[in-house]
Amino acid sequence: MLITELIKLNNLQLAGKLVSDEVMLGIQTSRRSGIGTEFEQYRHYAPGDDPKRIDWKIFAKTSHYLVRESATESNQQIRFLLDLSGSMNYTEAGVSRLQYAKILLASLAYLANRQGDQLSLYSLDNGTVRTRVPAGKQAFQKIVATLELAKASGAWENQTASVPEFSRKQAEMLVIASDFLQVDDEWVKLIQQVAGPRREIVLFQLLGDQEVDFSISGFYRFQDLESGKEIELQADAIRDTVRQRATEYLANLEVNLRIPHVRLIRVRLSDPIALILKQFLTS
Repeated sequence: MLITELIKLNNLQLAGKLVSDEVMLGIQTSRRSGIGTEFEQYRHYAPGDDPKRIDWKIFAKTSHYLVRESATESNQQIRFLLDLSGSMNYTEAGVSRLQYAKILLASLAYLANRQGDQLSLYSLDNGTVRTRVPAGKQAFQKIVATLELAKASGAWENQTASVPEFSRKQAEMLVIASDFLQVDDEWVKLIQQVAGPRREIVLFQLLGDQEVDFSISGFYRFQDLESGKEIELQADAIRDTVRQRATEYLANLEVNLRIPHVRLIRVRLSDPIALILKQFLTS
């Protein structure tokens, strides 16, 4: 389903369900733990199996009684962190980075909630990490409601940002959705601070096609979405410079984030969310 169609639904929980259903469609096995990977495979019904476990949709299509086999619920702690700095308002083809991030995180939260994982939500505001939804009862519904209302603004002002103390007693996954644009390695320092052998960190870097390809032509007014500063430039005159600096920045960021248990996933705003998540869950 196209991201523009999901946005038009104006219902984040429904969008997350539609994406998660599309993600799980056709996935027979998974090598990952956490975030909706409880379904492993189908097998034929055997005497003693609970009839409730029969997939009746499959039966309607094939006339075979197949049972969904599931792994034991992981009860893993999944923490979501949404960047709410002003640059998340960047928009291409009617899709803002913030809208994309909200649907992506809602979809992952839906998958994780199905598995019985513990969920919590944090946000990065002006360089400060804030707890938005702690783990607990109805955390999924609270996360979706909080994401619906989240707005992005401001810059990274706090140079000593830290993440609230996380439990080290059990395996955790920290999922961050951001553009990871930085001036003085703010993101790299923060990620280095929270990285550890019992915490898998998944970074979804959301980028626009023009941010990387910069194929526009003509005279434009460019605005810094965090400071509000504007500058008028001829796009053709700066194209090579912009492309070179974007390539260098992304390459350096990738090198700096080659940290054990940290995974960087680059996403274009034009990419189908279900495809990105399916690749993430099966790789």
